[in-house]
Amino acid sequence: MLDMRPDCERCGVDLPADEGGAFICSLECTFCADCADVLDEHCPNCGGELLDRPARVGKTLKAYPADTGRRFRA
Repeated sequence: MLDMRPDCERCGVDLPADEGGAFICSLECTFCADCADVLDEHCPNCGGELLDRPARVGKTLKAYPADTGRRFRA
């Protein structure tokens, strides 16, 4: 199951689990759409492809809440 990380690792913008706009690699590194664009859809950590992260909504989000640990380091 995806961690559904709450923020962009590059700029710190919030990325709610129940909304689109987040991009992840196979290791679940997470970036906003703007940063993914700048990175040419390649993860700077592992070099993997950044793809749209699916949203988690409704009962599923309640049963499996998003991660709360922020990854952005200013």
